[in-house]
Amino acid sequence: MDASLWVAKTGLTAQQTRMTVISNNLANVNTVGFKKDRAVFEDLLYQNVRQPGAATDQESEAPTGLLLGTGTRIIATEKINSQGNMIATENALDVAIAGDGYFQVQQADGTLAYTRDGSFKLDSDGQLVTANGEALVPGVTIPENAAAITIGRDGTVSAELEAGAGEVQLGQIQITRFVNEAGLQSIGRNLLRPTNASGPGTVGIPGNGGLGQLVQGSLEASNVNVVEEMVNMIETQRAYEVNSKAIAAADGMLRFLNNNL
Repeated sequence: MDASLWVAKTGLTAQQTRMTVISNNLANVNTVGFKKDRAVFEDLLYQNVRQPGAATDQESEAPTGLLLGTGTRIIATEKINSQGNMIATENALDVAIAGDGYFQVQQADGTLAYTRDGSFKLDSDGQLVTANGEALVPGVTIPENAAAITIGRDGTVSAELEAGAGEVQLGQIQITRFVNEAGLQSIGRNLLRPTNASGPGTVGIPGNGGLGQLVQGSLEASNVNVVEEMVNMIETQRAYEVNSKAIAAADGMLRFLNNNL
């Protein structure tokens, strides 16, 4: 097969993958706490026809070489962890993180996962859980006779009890940060889990040690910029079309050569 056909084919495959990444970003434009992805490209190995600096005779050397590229591929998708906009909900159980950090929750199999989605609910025992039922770690339980719930910027949870029974402190929400947030693995349901690339999480009190602060009555919106993603989509579409035309041009050249031999 002609090398130009293969090179253009790698371009088609890479741009198709990038379109998948862009489509996922757009699909999650309303997902609370979602962080957009960026496709990372790299060029493939080069065919070294003539080495740069190779001797052309006893006294001179080639100032440039002849290296033929073999195409491109996508080697990674990188999470862009910029802060999303704050959406005021006035719901006492909605909590956003302003800054670095993740809420720590326990999955059904007992393992820990992490999320930026702070739209918490109460289960049948009054414990704070995610919309999918994962319990917040460390756990916070709201009593039945709580008339009002307050969550401080440092994660302190307190409740005003009914019938003038006073205020009680119920616990403290802690958050976790990672050395390499881009190394976290997305597993769906607004959850991420650590990997060797992310490093172990460091748990702390919001507002301390570089951790973000909590904002009660708000949620962090997706950081997807629709206009930016639409521009990326058009750019990807044009790049795909150009690679398709390169295949058509190479095919036409081979057809011409075949008809004139």
